[in-house]
Amino acid sequence: MTRFIHDQFAKDYLEQLLTPYGEVQAARRVAGEVRQIDVYFIPKPQPSNIPETLGLLGKLVTTPSLLEPFRNAASAIEICDCLLKLLEVRGDLQRQSNRNKTRILESDLPKLWILTPTASAQLLSGFGANPKVDYLPGIYFMPEYLRTAIVAIHQLPSISETLWLRIIGRGNVQKQAIDELEALTLDNPFRKAALELLYNLQQNLQFTQNQDEEDRELLMRLAPLYQQDREQAIQEGEQRGLETGIQQGERLVVENLLKVRFGEIDNELQAIIEPLLTLPPEEFTPLLLQLSREELIDRFF
Repeated sequence: MTRFIHDQFAKDYLEQLLTPYGEVQAARRVAGEVRQIDVYFIPKPQPSNIPETLGLLGKLVTTPSLLEPFRNAASAIEICDCLLKLLEVRGDLQRQSNRNKTRILESDLPKLWILTPTASAQLLSGFGANPKVDYLPGIYFMPEYLRTAIVAIHQLPSISETLWLRIIGRGNVQKQAIDELEALTLDNPFRKAALELLYNLQQNLQFTQNQDEEDRELLMRLAPLYQQDREQAIQEGEQRGLETGIQQGERLVVENLLKVRFGEIDNELQAIIEPLLTLPPEEFTPLLLQLSREELIDRFF
């Protein structure tokens, strides 16, 4: 269960950072068997400010991109599944082009970025993935026509340019990135958004069972940071805004847990969110984790 919570955090996080710069299609369905792209990003026509604002992440998404983040190291089978999604999207674009009797441009074809916390030399070699001289260490490109790269987050250098990718890493890589995030100036446009999503992750993890040691360490790291931000908001006389933020955070917790358990939130699940939010988090979280879809609807609808 905690892996799915981390996966949802990564999707929400990437969507939040990229939305100002283009169209984000999270969990987009593709043809064939039921498959979903984690994040499909189409940049605005002139996204000249992306690289400067988001560093390496911005550099990766200057063209249409499929982003597939993994909590655990991506396996060969999972990478093959990502490649299949890419090829299905490419086939769909080609069919649209044929119907419209237009020529598809190379720049319209998306690139696939597989974001994995670690990647072994054997895995990289098996896919023919190699570094490029004009990219930072940790990025391995498959042969040209596959338009795919594996980003081994643990190999990225610890510099400001890679911060927004290291946030979705694991262990010490993620903890160091959180330290760097905390040290950013308060007017940084993405500091607040990233912290709010991390607090949401904290709330989701706090009430789940079977936490591993890494989850517990992450909770310990985030707890004082959350308390510090809360106290600062109170001191600055923003209690009303803080309470609104807490309510929004609780709504995100409920929505994310519903997504983790049941996939898309349909009208029936949407209708139970408000009744659930009348309960405190320590009461609604176990219900969301333990009750079936039918039991939740019967109880709150």
